[in-house]
Formats: sequence, C-alpha cells, structure tokens
Amino acid sequence: MKKQYLKYNKVNTKGFWSLVFFLFSFLSFAQVTSSIDSTSIKIGEQITYKIEVETDTVNPVIFPEGQTFMPLEMIESYQPDTTKYDAKYKLIKKYGLTQFDSGKYVIPKQKIIIAGKTFATDSMLVEVNDIVVDTTKQKLYDVKPMIDVKKPSSNWWLWLLLTIVLVATIGFLVYWFVWRKRPLTEEEKIAQLPPYDRAKLALKQLDETKYLERAEIKEYYSELTFIIRKYLDEKVYDKALESTTDQLIDRLNILQEGNQIELSKDDIKNIEAILKRADLVKFAKSAPDIELAKLDRQTVDTEIDQVKDALPEPSEEELLKNEEYQKLKAKKEKQKKIWITAAIAFVLLIGTVGVFSYKYGINYVIDTVTGKDTKQLLEGNWVTSQYGFPPMTISTPEVLKREDVEVEQSIARPITKTAFSYALENQFYVTVSTTTIEVNPQAENKPSAEQNIQKAIEDNFKALEDNGARNILPVNDKFVTPNGAEGLKTSGTLEFPVDEAKEKYVSGQFELLSFASENVMQQVMIYYLKDDVYLDQVVERVLASVELKSKEE
Repeated sequence: MKKQYLKYNKVNTKGFWSLVFFLFSFLSFAQVTSSIDSTSIKIGEQITYKIEVETDTVNPVIFPEGQTFMPLEMIESYQPDTTKYDAKYKLIKKYGLTQFDSGKYVIPKQKIIIAGKTFATDSMLVEVNDIVVDTTKQKLYDVKPMIDVKKPSSNWWLWLLLTIVLVATIGFLVYWFVWRKRPLTEEEKIAQLPPYDRAKLALKQLDETKYLERAEIKEYYSELTFIIRKYLDEKVYDKALESTTDQLIDRLNILQEGNQIELSKDDIKNIEAILKRADLVKFAKSAPDIELAKLDRQTVDTEIDQVKDALPEPSEEELLKNEEYQKLKAKKEKQKKIWITAAIAFVLLIGTVGVFSYKYGINYVIDTVTGKDTKQLLEGNWVTSQYGFPPMTISTPEVLKREDVEVEQSIARPITKTAFSYALENQFYVTVSTTTIEVNPQAENKPSAEQNIQKAIEDNFKALEDNGARNILPVNDKFVTPNGAEGLKTSGTLEFPVDEAKEKYVSGQFELLSFASENVMQQVMIYYLKDDVYLDQVVERVLASVELKSKEE
C-alpha cells in the first residue's frame, strides 16, 4: 500500500510540475496590461488610454485600430514606443480618447494579437462630468427660436456639369465630322465645274507646264488628247475615253449625219488629225515640231468651242430632271448624315448601358433611368435627428413629422405619447413613438417592462389591423443598438392594402423595435413592400442607426 501511494504521489507530482511549466511558458509568452490616466474628465477633455505589451522580439504584435473604444471616441492614435532588453520587447501604445456627452461610460475590452494569438485588456469605467457654469458671472439668454434645418447640399450640379460637357463634346465631334460643310479642296472645286469650263481650265494648266520647254512631246500630247476626249465623253459620246481614234471619229460622223450634233466635217477632221498625231507620238515615237504642237493646242481649244456651240440647248424637261436629281442627291446625303448620327448615338447609348449594367446590374440601370421611388429614397440626403424624450437618435430618408396621437387615458395610470412618422405612399412607412406612463411608486402589482413591451406590440398590431393589414406573422428576437441599449425586435410578414376600398393588397414585411424601462416605452415601427432591394437597404440602414439615451444622460 505504501509503495502504491508513493508511486501515485510521484506521478501526481510530475503532472503538477508539467502544469506549472506549461503555465509559466504561456505567461512568459506575452504580458498585456492597460491603464488610463484619469477615470473622471469633463466634457470634451482628453484622456490617455495606454496598452503595454511585453513579448519576445520575434513575435509580431497588432494593436487595435479604428473606433474600437465606443462609446468613447478616439481622436488620436500615437506611434508605439519600443524598449528592448535581452530577447524581449516592451511595447507601449497610447490612444487619445474623449466624449462630448456627460455620463458614465465603459471602455470595452480591447483585443491585441500577438503571434497569431488574441489577448484582451480589462474594461474600464470613465465618468464624464458636465462643465459647471457660475450663473452669477455667466449671463443667461433666452432660448433661441426654432429654425428650419436645411438638407445637406449634394453634388448634383457637378454631375450635371460633367453630363453637359460630355454631351457637348460628342455633339461637337458629330457636327465636325458628319454635319459640317467642309471646305472643298482644289480638285473638288474643279470637279464641280461644268465640263466646258473644266476643259478650258485644263488647257490653261497645260500651258503652265514645262513639257514643251523640256521637249516632252509625248506627255504633252497625252494630256492634250485627254482634255478633248474627256470633254467629248461628258457631252457627246460617253465612251470617248475608252474608244480608239477610229471608233471615236466614226461615232462623231454618225452623230453629225443623224443631225444629233451640229458639227462640221472640217471640225471632225481637225479632231481626227490631232488624235492620230498623238497616237503616232505615243506608239510610233514620232516627234512633231514644237510649233505644230502649239498649233494643235489652239485647234483643240477652238474645237471645244465648236462642240459646245454644236450641242443642242437642254430642254426644260432635262433641266427639271437635273434639278430633281440634285434635290434627290441632297436628300440622300442628308439621310446618310442622319443615319450616321443615329448610329453613333445608338452605339454610345448601348455602350453606356453595357458598362453600367456590367458594374451595377441591368435592373439598377433601368431603375436609375426610370427614376424609381425607392431607389431615390435610398440614395437621397438622409437626415439624422432625435425624437421624443428620452431622445431616440435615428437616421431616416426624410425628416419625421409629428403626429397627433389619441391615447386612452386611465385615472390610475396617466399616459403621454408622442409619435413622428414618414411615409412613401403604399411602399414604405416608418414611425418613432415614445410612451410615458405615470406610475404610483407605492402602487401594487405594477406591470413589468416585459409586460409593457408585450402590450405595446399588441397595440401596434391592432393599429395595423385597423388600417386594413392582414395575415400578420411575427417573430421575436433580441436587439442591441450600437450604443449598447437592449430591446426586443419583432419582425415578420404581412399584407397591407394599397387602395382606400381595401380591395387590393400587396405583400410586405415589418420591423418593430421595442425598448422599455419602468415607465417609458420607445418604439420604431417600419413596414414596407416585400422583395424590393432598395427598401431592404433602407430598412437595414434605419435599424443600424437607432441609438437610445437615458433620462440621466
């Protein structure tokens, strides 16, 4: 028996020392402490919150960042001080904190991550005191009258300016490249001249060349014969350019014999002689005298005049046809410009819709273009304000307006109720109410806060039913505001009417927040259309903004 006891004691002792060494190694891994330089400050005064960490030099340390000290506000985060000794670091991180409302506040536990493990500091109590004012020295003034609160200005004008600039730029580019009458080039101006004037101008330009001075007879005759052929092609025979000399002369003789052109036999022979001489120059490499070449130029000039005089005057019908042709041509040109402009506008529209649809979704683009009410409600200038007493802070798309509320009074329990609401017809409704019940402290069987909440919830459902709502299916859950106030959240589905006759119903959802103390009941009631992504975000944003303050604060 003694041996067994010694053996058991030896094992137990071994386990004890293993546990001691384990705890020692864990404690030596890192040590975290926190402190504040004062537990009592005045409104707006700064306190310094300090975190000290002692750990090995190889361990990374991550300190809290951001507004993790709520309800106190962090106004400055200082760089950590580092002290090294042996194989360890001692890190000191300081924060400047403050609060602008009097009361008692708890600085929550702060998390510090050391080598992947999380450590937490202790929570601390801070009292923020009012600034005492000596009314014998400080003058008192009357309360200032109420003034209208203006909504914060938006940057709509900037978007409007950018839109105007973009549209103006695109319009200018379309005008410049499509609609603008561009100045004609020299070639275009020549092309618009009548055939006779164009032929005369071509002869003048031929005179300005240096072909004859350089004895370039072939080039000279090539241009000379092209001028006469081009003129004949446009005014007499539309195949003059592609015909041989014999074919062209035969055609002119036929037209002359058929009295279709009043051109003499001598004129035709002059044209034939020049064309055949040009053929010899080009193909037989003949080289006529320069003076003869000049004479041929004068002959071509004369024959062009003869052809012009020989041509019959255009009839009135031909003139009308030409005028109609010009009108039709201008109309087609205008239609072409319209189609190009429409195509550019269509491509820009499709491209813009495509880009925004890819980034935000097609439904978002459609709702933006159509100006959907609930989308505008979400993206408008929201208002954050306090309602009732004790004040309830809440953010809403519009300022809530006071409602006239009738309350059934009881001599034993006088009731005071205030309510503020906003509604987007048949789509969204929110109301904030505060009910104060005067309770005799000596009365027996006083209702509890839970009983008051249950009674208030039933009253809300009864009010909904009186307004035509039906099929109300509620579910209760706990709710905590950002500043730590606890309440009850009742949510669910219902159907509510969208016409006065209560014949047409739509599916909806509701959210009801209830906060109760001994004699005060505060509620936020929201009901809205179901399956509307914008209203879902509106409600989520409203609920996340709710904060309560006690009478003492």
